[in-house]
Amino acid sequence: MNLDVARNLDAKDPLASFRERFDVPANTRYFDGNSLGVLSHAVRDRVNQTLNNEWGADLITSWNKHGWIDLPLRVGDKIGALIGAAPGQTLCVDSISVNLFKALCAVLQLQPDRQEILSTEDNFPTDLYMVQGLNALLGSRCRLRLVPENELVDAINTDTAAVLVTEVNFRTGRKLDIAALTTQAHQQGALMIVDLAHSAGAMPVQVDQDGVDFAVGCTYKYLNAGPGAPAFIYVASRWLAHLQQQPLQPLYGWLGHADPFAFSPTYQGADTIRQFMVGTSPIVSLAAVDAAVDIFSATNMQVIRDKSLALGDFWLQCMDDAQLLQEMSCISPQQKEERGSQISFTHPEAYAICQALIDRGVVADFRAPQYLRIGFAPLYNTFTEVAEAVNILADIITTQAHLAPQYQTRNTVT
Repeated sequence: MNLDVARNLDAKDPLASFRERFDVPANTRYFDGNSLGVLSHAVRDRVNQTLNNEWGADLITSWNKHGWIDLPLRVGDKIGALIGAAPGQTLCVDSISVNLFKALCAVLQLQPDRQEILSTEDNFPTDLYMVQGLNALLGSRCRLRLVPENELVDAINTDTAAVLVTEVNFRTGRKLDIAALTTQAHQQGALMIVDLAHSAGAMPVQVDQDGVDFAVGCTYKYLNAGPGAPAFIYVASRWLAHLQQQPLQPLYGWLGHADPFAFSPTYQGADTIRQFMVGTSPIVSLAAVDAAVDIFSATNMQVIRDKSLALGDFWLQCMDDAQLLQEMSCISPQQKEERGSQISFTHPEAYAICQALIDRGVVADFRAPQYLRIGFAPLYNTFTEVAEAVNILADIITTQAHLAPQYQTRNTVT
């Protein structure tokens, strides 16, 4: 019955045609776009063009001829449009961790009388590690305080230099109210840093409207730009004005210089978002991001969000119909508006179940200690895939196929 419902939903899906733009492997139901997005035809074509025509034929002239030198800025503005940022505030460069280091250093310079970085106990670990690394470098000048997610708003006080959060919890899929958090942070004189790794490309984001001060995010998840693709950093225009006084971040790279090709021995940071550049960008990867982001111009983020929530609700309905929710408890919010683009379940054998699913053509992922994550990428996931995947999951649980020995040994990447 659920398959009939699914086919009807697919027939009405305004995003149905987008699936044809992606290389979804045959006999694969891919629900791991929240870890690595699927390759699109446009990205393959653009990378080939960059390799064969730009690098292969035009070589070093491509820095000018094909605009390689400004590609981080152009791609940054395209990403900025997806996260609600006016032009000139977003840069596609480096990794989330490196960009977060820059943002944290900027906050500490802007808040010289405050030392505390406030975050949640279940924030993505690398974000917390970057603060811990700064603490090791600067001592008491940078302190990390962690609180439970539901206590975050009340924990902000006049000692807080910045609140550091990931908008969507990577384990539970819970979506934070960034506008409310930012308002509370500003009322206490604190700044707001948001990690958009599980938001950008999956839902509407409004960093300008919400008053966010700094944001970082990746491009290899819902933006489908490929493994290890460059990340992005957003700096609100009100803080870019400070760049004219002194550099906000300490990674003084030559391409962040006001005049990089003067080759001055003394650093003078650019007075724009360019100051957050460091070294030479990975042009092939950056070209992939450029093509990947262009796909979103043919729709809008609210349509994507609507389908994402509908896919999640349908997955839960199918699990309920199959009486699976008694076996695997959902740890994501029941109210869909409070979820990101994923649903997570807890089970003592979650890892083994995930591996059994993969063996049967359903790609989900596992997060310690015992969570199965199902990510929804509305541009290529279908409702029929959801019904089929849950049917396969039901068979695995009913037959206890996941208890087979081959599913008990964990791979290096889980």
